Amino acid sequence: MIKSIFNWSGGKDSALALYHVMNDQKIQVDRLMTTVNDHHQRISMHGVRRELLQAQAKAIGLPVDELLLPEMPSMDTYNQLMHKKMEAIKGAGITHSIFGDIFLEDLKKYREDKLAEVGLKALFPLWKRNTTELIHEFLGLGFKTVVVCVKADLVPEEFAGRVIDEEFLKDLPSTVDPCGENGEFHTFVYDGPIFSSPVPFALGEKVMRSYEAPKDKKDGCYSPSDEQPKEIGFCFQDLLFTGK
Repeated sequence: MIKSIFNWSGGKDSALALYHVMNDQKIQVDRLMTTVNDHHQRISMHGVRRELLQAQAKAIGLPVDELLLPEMPSMDTYNQLMHKKMEAIKGAGITHSIFGDIFLEDLKKYREDKLAEVGLKALFPLWKRNTTELIHEFLGLGFKTVVVCVKADLVPEEFAGRVIDEEFLKDLPSTVDPCGENGEFHTFVYDGPIFSSPVPFALGEKVMRSYEAPKDKKDGCYSPSDEQPKEIGFCFQDLLFTGK
């Protein structure tokens, strides 16, 4: 039996990968792990409120181990904090770390190399699967998810706040990966076969934010273009937890 942690972003690829892992009798998921911006109290990159993350974990029935990051962490700071966290996780008898990545080779290698530094191994349940097939499988299984962030130069801001369904997929620009694997958009999953009950939420305000363009290919926002802009813009759809 493989004893593992699952790297949980709160989004659709994580949910589908976790679904497959939870149905694999050779793998035991000890806990979820999520990076949280300690300053804003939100999931890193996705911008989802911490209480919604905790509600997801409760509905899934797994504890969530949060890696708290400063407001604007450098890659060095992130790597140091993650290394320390992984050492502690290995000390608890964990041998594997599971991710929902699909086809980004540089990111896969980065994860494998960093885990190897502390003697852990990586698993990628969705690796190299067709992203169109994946999103249709996700919907066919009964998962429900809402878009919480779009990269403004690639996806119109009107897509933020939309639930992903067949109509959404038809409207999505043809240049955008249907799973957003290139960082085009991020999601929050609020219901599905791994949940005991839906996570209650309401749409809040939309906010546009700009950030300095990352130069490191290991950064989740990196875009493999020849000329990186000095800043990149994102439209975030805030979600409000409406449960108890």
